[in-house]
Formats: sequence, structure tokens, C-alpha cells
Amino acid sequence: MNFKESLEIGTTGLLAHKLRSFLTVLGIIFGVAAVIAMLSIGEGAKQEALQQISQLGIQNILIKSKPIVEGNEQNGKTVLKSAGLTINDGWAILKNNPLIGDFLPILDTSLDVAHGSDRVKINLIGTFPNYPEMMDVSPSSGGFFNFQDEKERRKVCVLGNAVRKKLFYFKNPVGKKIKIGDLWFTVVGTLPPRLQGTGSFKNFQDMNRDVYIPFSTSRARFFREASQGQLDWLVVRAKNPDRIQEAANLVSIQLKKRHRDQVDFQIVVPEALVRQRQKTQRIFNIVMGAIAGISLLVGGIGIMNIMLASVMERTREIGIRRAVGATRQDILIQFMIEAIILSAIGGVLGIFIGFALTKLITLYASWRTIISPGSVILAFSVSAAVGILFGIFPARKAALLDPIESLRYE
Repeated sequence: MNFKESLEIGTTGLLAHKLRSFLTVLGIIFGVAAVIAMLSIGEGAKQEALQQISQLGIQNILIKSKPIVEGNEQNGKTVLKSAGLTINDGWAILKNNPLIGDFLPILDTSLDVAHGSDRVKINLIGTFPNYPEMMDVSPSSGGFFNFQDEKERRKVCVLGNAVRKKLFYFKNPVGKKIKIGDLWFTVVGTLPPRLQGTGSFKNFQDMNRDVYIPFSTSRARFFREASQGQLDWLVVRAKNPDRIQEAANLVSIQLKKRHRDQVDFQIVVPEALVRQRQKTQRIFNIVMGAIAGISLLVGGIGIMNIMLASVMERTREIGIRRAVGATRQDILIQFMIEAIILSAIGGVLGIFIGFALTKLITLYASWRTIISPGSVILAFSVSAAVGILFGIFPARKAALLDPIESLRYE
């Protein structure tokens, strides 16, 4: 008996019990769907983390200002030991730290901005013109302000994507004026959409709500309390990404010395945050993969059970086939084909359900999901392997049945 005849007989046997065959493959279907969904969630989280570190700067070290609380009493007044994070800290780090290649000061003020009758709450960011290079972003229209704007304290600004949409909708805002607080600023450019901080990055604000102005303009035009310090953030860039942690440690030592041992700052290394998040994500993937694997295991046990039941039901048929010339190998192949067909059908249906499941996860849970070809191949390969492994025992049992005993079986 050739392979084609074995395939036809195996298919006929499965079609004779359609409902039972369908119930058998349900475990495989849900197992494959779960594998694809879990891997897509993991891949989506990985890509999101990589994009978030990209917009914070792969070589950057972020220094966040903390409240200034300690000081000495002199003539009835509190004299602070440290002035907090200042622009001079940036220049000193750049001059004395050989591992640092550039720096960027950031002043962050929450204000209302208006254009016509539209008004929106924004984060007003006072910074240097090298912001696009440091934060790896290019204007989507117009440009960024330049060093001449910084030097002359010009009232120019660059809009984040959400602010542009709120104030100008689909119009080009470049050259238009907006009112920030009580002052009018000219829009010179806009930035593209940027990811909002989640997970390890949830402490970072939504950059789409930022409006950027020259650092000198921010200092001159918008008042700050002395206790707030001169800066909210200081971003420094390491020359060598492989030595970023060493550079961060040296920056910490320098700042402590300049601030008279007052730890009024917090150092954040985005690359380290990503490593921590990816480690957590790997653990999550292992746990979810194990759960999905259990589903496939249950599906494989279902296939083995149904095949064993099928062998018992068809014992007399096996005896007749052996009596008319079928070999043990023919019987083995026939039942192996049935098991493989069940797992293959379950795998294909599981892939489609897995695609649908990832869409539902993205739609209702707002989780980013990415289905990679590797995850689909892995899920289908595992389902096929399950069919083979759990089909061997029933098929072998059928092949080893004694023809005479099989013919007597009722």
C-alpha cells in the first residue's frame, strides 16, 4: 500500500467522526494561538523599549533635579548648601569629564498655550539648539531654532505633535504666532509623533505635549523660584556607548563635589532601564510560553487519547487490512498520518486565531503587538511535533496488533 492510499484511508477515518476530530484539535488550536499571542506581546514590548531608548538617546545620561532641602541658618535666613542643578554643572562636566562629549540643559514649565480660540496645557521646554542631535529627532516641518536665536533670546518655538494637532489641526503652523503665557512666539518648526513613556519609562512625560524655546529665552521670560534650582534636567552624552555606566559614575562624583555632597540630583541611564525592562520581559515571555506550552501539551494528550480510542474501535478493520496484505508499516503510517493531519489542522487554525487574538489585544488592551514570521513558524513546528510525538504510541500499538486476534475482536 502506497502513501497516497494511507492518506486517503486516514482522512476518511477522521471525516467519519467530524465532531470528535474537531474537539481533539481544540487544544492544539488554543495552544498555537497562545504561543503566537504571547510572542507577539513580547516582541512588541521589545520594539517599544528600543524606540523609547532611541528617543531618550542611546548614549545619553539623564540627570534629574531633586528638591533642595538642606541648608544653614545665617542672620535668620536659610542659606542653601547647593544651588541645585545649574547650567555651570553642564559646562564643568563637559570640560573635566573625558568620557562626555556634549550636554543639554532642560527647563520644564507647565503653561497654557493659545492660538485663536484654541487653548491647550503644554510642557514648555527651554533648551539648547542641539536638542535634535542629542535626542535623536528631526523636525517634521520647518526646523529647530539655532544658536543665533539662543544668543539673542528670540521668541521662537517648536511644537510637539499633539500641540500642533490641537492648535492647528491639518494646517502648517510654521511662521504662525502662538501665545505662551502672556507672550507671543513665532513657530519655526514641528516635531513628529513620539512614544509616550510606559513601563520603565513611565516617569518621563509625554513629549508630544512639549513646546520648545531657546534656553536663554526661557530663563529671561519665565520666572522660577530659587528653591526649584536653575534646571529641571541636564542631559549629557557619553562619547563611547560601551563606557556609559563608567561615565555616569564619574558624573555623579563630579556633581556631589560641586554640590557640597548634597545629592540633589538623580542620574538615569536609559540604556540600563532598557536592560532591566528586557530582563523582566524575558521572564514574562518564559512564563507565558510555559502556559502556552501546557495548552499544546494538553492538545497532544487529546490527540493521543482519541487515537487510542480509534485504534480500539477499528481493531477489526485493522485485522481485515492485515489479512488482505497490509504490513505493520502500512498500519503505522496510516495512524501517524491521522495524528499529523489533526495537529496540522489545529496548527493552521491556531495561526489564524493567534492573528485575531493579537489584534484584539492591541485594540482593547492598548498593548503593542508584533507578529514575527519566526513566532508563526515556531508555533506551527511545535504543533506538528506534538502530533508526531503523541501519535507514535497509538500508531505503534495499532501496528503491533495480532491479525488473528484483531479479526476475533468485537
